[in-house]
Amino acid sequence: MNSAAEPRTRFESTVRQLDIAAKAILLLLLFAALVDPNLGNMQDKAAWWRAVSYPALAFTVPLLWALYWRERMSFPWLADLCITIPCFSDILGNRLDLYDQIWWFDDWMHFFNTGLLVVAVLLLTLPRTASRAAVVERSLAVGVTAALAWEIAEYFAFLQRWDALPNRLYEDTLGDLFLGSTGSVVAGLLVHRAWRRGRLAASEPAVVLPRADT
Repeated sequence: MNSAAEPRTRFESTVRQLDIAAKAILLLLLFAALVDPNLGNMQDKAAWWRAVSYPALAFTVPLLWALYWRERMSFPWLADLCITIPCFSDILGNRLDLYDQIWWFDDWMHFFNTGLLVVAVLLLTLPRTASRAAVVERSLAVGVTAALAWEIAEYFAFLQRWDALPNRLYEDTLGDLFLGSTGSVVAGLLVHRAWRRGRLAASEPAVVLPRADT
């Protein structure tokens, strides 16, 4: 094997294993939460909504790749992992009761997970030669939209226990939107910086060349 290709191969192998493991554990945790919401600390936390939306989101890239991209490029493992982790980490955080035990955990999740979603979209939709302005613009478009969509979904999911919601709901929503937007910009700038330094090349799906007619 070419020595220059070895780091890319090891990187792809590691990311692929992490992605598959995260998806498998996500499905197991969701199944456990549906069977016994108290076990996963998901009582009154829209367990059914998560059971539908999280697998749909986590398997979006595999579905699109199988339907539209299979003949054009290899599977984008890193982008897929960046989409799977937010679903996985939210369920795991509830399972370990981190949202209630660590006061800043929810803030970190909004910042970090929105950033991961932005990284995935950037890797899938922008070339490595994109300008900083283009990267930030795409990051804000994706990040703010994702943060807003989450807050709307959270609002409707928790309407059933409105009386139990904190009095500072408005401030919490604005704070979550700010953290998600900030995380998206930080993620975009980090990706742009990595591209300019010649990094993340191993994360790009290889173009599948058409087979010559025989």
